[in-house]
Amino acid sequence: MSDIDAVRRATYISLTTYRKDGTPVATPVWQVARGEGELVVVTPADSWKVKRIRRNGAVTVAVCTVRGHVAPDAAVLPGTARLLDEAGTADAQKLLAKKYLSSRIGNGILKVLRVRKKPNIGIVITL
Repeated sequence: MSDIDAVRRATYISLTTYRKDGTPVATPVWQVARGEGELVVVTPADSWKVKRIRRNGAVTVAVCTVRGHVAPDAAVLPGTARLLDEAGTADAQKLLAKKYLSSRIGNGILKVLRVRKKPNIGIVITL
């Protein structure tokens, strides 16, 4: 299995974005493959990773655990991230809901309880 295939099949990936001074910041996220060489992530629109991607779209991804631990022998793949518009974000949320049962359950509970969620934004990572 190639490194890209391993990342595409992973439940969690470590998404590394970069601060103004170049310091890397890694965050474990859910992802889903979209097309050839693309990954889609959804995150709160006011998150720091979104602010860093607006400034600098260079990212790296690697397979990780739920806590963000990347194995020493894991491949780290460079990529370019871009933010999606509302329609693209809605499509990304649907893709994630298909892959992750816990996403569907959590969203269903929030809907039943009528809890207002923070706005999300989709991110496309091209490898």
